[in-house]
Amino acid sequence: MLQVGVNGYGTIGKRVADAVAAQPDMELLGVAKTRPNFEAERAVKKGYRLFAAVPERVERFEEAGIDLAGEVEELVEESDVVVDAAPSGIGAGNRELYEEYDTPALYQGGEEEALVDTSFNARSNFSEATGADHVRVVSCNTTGLARLVAPIEEGFGIEKVRATLVRRGGDTAQSDRGPINDVLPDPIGLPSHHGPDVKTIFPDLEIDTLGLKVPATLTHTHSINITLESEPEAEEVREALADESRLFVIPEWLGIDGSGSLKEFALDAGRPRGDIWENCVWGESIATRGKDLYLFQAIHQESDVVPENVDALRAVAGTEDATTSIERTNEAMGMDF
Repeated sequence: MLQVGVNGYGTIGKRVADAVAAQPDMELLGVAKTRPNFEAERAVKKGYRLFAAVPERVERFEEAGIDLAGEVEELVEESDVVVDAAPSGIGAGNRELYEEYDTPALYQGGEEEALVDTSFNARSNFSEATGADHVRVVSCNTTGLARLVAPIEEGFGIEKVRATLVRRGGDTAQSDRGPINDVLPDPIGLPSHHGPDVKTIFPDLEIDTLGLKVPATLTHTHSINITLESEPEAEEVREALADESRLFVIPEWLGIDGSGSLKEFALDAGRPRGDIWENCVWGESIATRGKDLYLFQAIHQESDVVPENVDALRAVAGTEDATTSIERTNEAMGMDF
């Protein structure tokens, strides 16, 4: 059994912890939190061992009546691999701790590429993480783009990718985020950071990305134009994407016309927290004009990187190949749209 610790128990960390706990070949040793709050209380109620991520704040947990199993150093020492799910930029400061205990670590997409040995996407470069000490699971948008690019490149060849990312202003619980009543180019210049980030997975890919922030919380939405090396019919592309386990091609008859109904669909399907682990590609949006491919996809920013973290754990530990790991992760999480 792969022994896993999760350092950071917020939006991503709590989802990764649940996914790890569901895996038949992994044991969740515990989670670390910087302060007592409802997430810390829920972790203990679930039976997760809770560790203080900041030793100086142990008393805060005691005052709140939340039992601790220890401090984060103990969790790191016990773990075969640690998932660092701390806010962007904090992971870089945690690297020294992981190295002190010779514990490999996964970081999230908000960290810099220079921090790690390799960036990771399960579908695209699983083997590059084998035996690595520091691996970055790329961001939600980069994960979504990498999942899409891989089968298209393999099936039809790619000359250039152009993507406009309409990005949510904040997650559901981020009441301090904006914009409130605005649409912001983010950044105003070309490219947004997503194109260069995709190139950490596909170094030779020609890609330009633009970004906008909008007053929404549900998903990011990508408008995609890819110039292909061949001229397939739209139905050929649709079939290729539908064969991918982490790409959900939305049938027209479902009547899902936007992120709101997509979220409702996930809730009705019994997904925990209404999570959508897959890219959701509107089937009727897939169109070809000669060598140009067009489509829209939705990316649930709170959850699409979760299965990638699970697969990255196996890659680092060298316990499975990509195909086996992806299938095992999908089955254990109930990825069955």
